[in-house]
Amino acid sequence: MKNLVLYISIFLLLVVSFAFGQADEETSDDTIYLIIRGDDMGFTHAANEAIIDCYRNGVMKTVELMPVTPWFSEAVAMLKENPGLDVGIHLALTSEWTNLKWRPLTHVPSLVDSNGYFFPMVWQQSHFAPNTSIQNADWKINEIEKELRTQIELALKHVSYISHMGGHMGFSGLDPKIGELMGKLAKEYNLEIDMKKYNVQRMPGWDRETPFEARIDVFCQNLETLTPGYYLFVDHPAYNVPEMKTIGHPGYDDVAIDREWVTRVFTSDKVKKTIEEKGIKLISYKDLK
Repeated sequence: MKNLVLYISIFLLLVVSFAFGQADEETSDDTIYLIIRGDDMGFTHAANEAIIDCYRNGVMKTVELMPVTPWFSEAVAMLKENPGLDVGIHLALTSEWTNLKWRPLTHVPSLVDSNGYFFPMVWQQSHFAPNTSIQNADWKINEIEKELRTQIELALKHVSYISHMGGHMGFSGLDPKIGELMGKLAKEYNLEIDMKKYNVQRMPGWDRETPFEARIDVFCQNLETLTPGYYLFVDHPAYNVPEMKTIGHPGYDDVAIDREWVTRVFTSDKVKKTIEEKGIKLISYKDLK
């Protein structure tokens, strides 16, 4: 009997010691985790090519795919050739470019302009004509839900391993009802990731005043300031080619060169070296699921 009690006591001590050891291990993690995400895959051929370049030859492990865009089919084909690239759905309710437009996949009259295109902006912008935003439209939540469901299902039809979803130009923040709908759909389609659980913070990159040639250096400087924890950096790779030079909107007319430099940052040897020397671990959204 005494031996039995002794064995039980030793067993309980081992269990408690293991539990405390695990807790210490979890709370003492001094690793810097970084998600680098490319957005707007599908909106141009140049963006599609640059995104794959940033995955194969750079530091980007996650992309968000736009189902409503004209180069969606090519994007899907490219993703199938690169199955290691983590994919999210970049749901869209706006079409912001002056010379490049897209329409909803469903009949949603409260979400489109007189030409049947999505409105350019979520919130009304001073450099756009009046009434060119969802904010000023008489939008219907049931139409938003119908359109978002269709976009999600189209993306999942072609890319079954999608890990998450997000909203183009932050439309989910327009109204609490839209934010609640996004949460409901993410849960229903198993695309929900609780970023708050990991206290994911936005990593600073550069601002609009930063000269293009200085972006790599500024990005590396910001990498050096990171402390242990989880971080997210989002931008839009593309190439400075004639196709991209046709694209812009009021207040943003240097799109081609701006996004070319995103690609240069994401594929920079200096950026890769800084990440390695700093001990930063590059992860994707699916690593958080």
